[in-house]
Amino acid sequence: MKGLWKWLWASLMERWFLWMLFIINFLGTIYGFIWYGNQLESTVPWLRIFVPDSPTGSGLFTLVILTYLLGKHIPLLEALAGITNFKYGVWAVGVIIAGWAMGNEVRWTDIMLMASHTGMAVESALYARFYKLSWLPVGLAALWTLNNDFLDYVMFIHPWLPDVLVPYTGIVGLCTVMLSLISIAMIWYLNLFQQRNKV
Repeated sequence: MKGLWKWLWASLMERWFLWMLFIINFLGTIYGFIWYGNQLESTVPWLRIFVPDSPTGSGLFTLVILTYLLGKHIPLLEALAGITNFKYGVWAVGVIIAGWAMGNEVRWTDIMLMASHTGMAVESALYARFYKLSWLPVGLAALWTLNNDFLDYVMFIHPWLPDVLVPYTGIVGLCTVMLSLISIAMIWYLNLFQQRNKV
């Protein structure tokens, strides 16, 4: 297991590995936008950019991978992608598990979504050591993320919840804001810690 971890750690910036991640994230992002199709159609046009949370996070991370393939760094893009891709990866897994706990049946789509969203969170954390972050891009990314939460749960454009969780939308909203703060702190901490220790 230790050998596999060392191999993975050493492969993160290899071009073949970056291309593999780019393709996986690109295809997953397209699927994510298709998944949100009905909700996007039912949302007023000026709010639609804030609706597809997970595919936006994975799409931003896809762009980060592309910049690495081009030998570039865009700190604001890295901050936005790192925070949102991590947050919505964890959020989706949490909502699915909460739905099961409240009595939802386990479906194959749930398993698929849990696997893909776990991957989103893990990749954001793994690549944190490569981000070129500072207070400004992290602050702007934090404003975007928290503003998105505000619109989701005040304008009610949050991702559609399982029926069993709808009565608890307020609690889900509170947990989402907490998760945003945790995600911001997590990506910022991982970046600082790994840069200082040259992990």
